[in-house]
Amino acid sequence: MRVLVDTCVIIDALQSRVPFAEAAQKLFIYSANNQFEGYITAKSVTDIYYLTHRLTHSDAETRKILSKLFTLFHLLDTTSLDCRKAISSEIGDYEDAIMVETAIRSEMDCIVTRNVKDYTKASVKVCEPSAFLKLLEEENEKASE
Repeated sequence: MRVLVDTCVIIDALQSRVPFAEAAQKLFIYSANNQFEGYITAKSVTDIYYLTHRLTHSDAETRKILSKLFTLFHLLDTTSLDCRKAISSEIGDYEDAIMVETAIRSEMDCIVTRNVKDYTKASVKVCEPSAFLKLLEEENEKASE
């Protein structure tokens, strides 16, 4: 399963944000164990860098964290076409609309975000981290039967 992980979920894991960290960190483990193909957008990397650097106050440490992140998740480019299509999207939040367009173009099976309410008009499946983990665990159970 190919899954686009939203910035908020990555930050939840990296900053151990309670009560969201546990599910987000499990996603990191599942991705590392190849239980799904995890992706983040190249556009989100700058946000992740900024938010992580605010915590570490170290460019070197933040870059080290990003390097590790890049071993767990593939990077997806956001194209000009994604940006143009998002302009006319029914999704009210432009950044979320760009994520949906990137996910569609890249043939993602799902977007994982804590912010599902903003994706109600998305034409791609959207799950909260805990719901996605449950879905994965159910799939793994079926595969082992």
